[in-house]
Amino acid sequence: MTHINLINYRWPAEWEPHESTWVAWPVSEQTWPGIFEKIPPAFAQFVAEIARFELVNILAGGDGVAENARELVDAACDAAAATFDVRFVDIPVNDSWCRDHGPIFLNRRADVTDGPSQVIVDWDYNAWGGKYPPWDLDAKVARKVAHRLDVPTVRPGVVLEGGAIEGNGAGKLMTTESCLLNPNRNPSVNRDAMEALLRKHMQVDSIIWLPGHGIIGDDTDGHIDQVARFADENTVLLAAPFDDDAPEAADLRANRNALELADIGCRIVDLKMPSPKFQQEHRLPACYCNFYIANGAIIVPTFDDSADDEAMQVLQAAFPQHEIVGVSAIDLVWGLGAFHCMTQQQPAFS
Repeated sequence: MTHINLINYRWPAEWEPHESTWVAWPVSEQTWPGIFEKIPPAFAQFVAEIARFELVNILAGGDGVAENARELVDAACDAAAATFDVRFVDIPVNDSWCRDHGPIFLNRRADVTDGPSQVIVDWDYNAWGGKYPPWDLDAKVARKVAHRLDVPTVRPGVVLEGGAIEGNGAGKLMTTESCLLNPNRNPSVNRDAMEALLRKHMQVDSIIWLPGHGIIGDDTDGHIDQVARFADENTVLLAAPFDDDAPEAADLRANRNALELADIGCRIVDLKMPSPKFQQEHRLPACYCNFYIANGAIIVPTFDDSADDEAMQVLQAAFPQHEIVGVSAIDLVWGLGAFHCMTQQQPAFS
């Protein structure tokens, strides 16, 4: 087994160049009860929009999964005039949230010449605190991808989902108390211990804690990628209430207060939420912070709401060199996640 000295590696920001994007084909009808027939076509459209900008790898293991997906994806890619390949990878999954169970890549630092060019950090996974069994296949995804790519892995031995951490590529990491310190993940790991794990395994210098609440309908216990995202090393896009009197307004203000008190030298830009959306009388966790940064594009979830245009304008100002691509997520978000939850980037190494 290769010995890995993590001090020689760094966690690239999502806006840095990608080798590809990893996603997992939807296979669980329980994730989208009552509307599953709408999900594969919607997911195919989402994949096709990414494939306009970079290679996409789809985890599609099991009998007939890739075959059933291929026709939908090919048609969507043709309609979107996608120019990059979409590859189907024979790795089975329980669910489609690749951000949370997929591999997290670190790149070797530019001033280091020895050792593998990339490392995968393979955190443990328990489906957001044991909420949605089974998760046995998802828990094996990162190491299977690592084996396929011949990339060494490091296993911290604690539970952490990719959507629970957000990095700026320059040593800052944001996370939430509501998720990372929740006893349903690691009951014996306190804040100091978790900070030590993050510093070691993600190679970051400073950790910014937000309370993490404010997205009604969220089932992740408050993933950071629902409430706050870096747009560059010194800019944070922060979920803001659609209305000052919204039921989530106080919780979202608490996130802003925590970020301001952290005094990390970052500009804070509000990214207002859409008006409440419902499916089968349940409030959906619809939020524009769950965008995905591809090579040269921002793939933005839209919700058939008047706030869609304003959100895309805010994102265009934050990412002036990127094309802003709005894709309907009104059906996909019934699975209680959106585009960032469904993706995991593989950074390019140069």
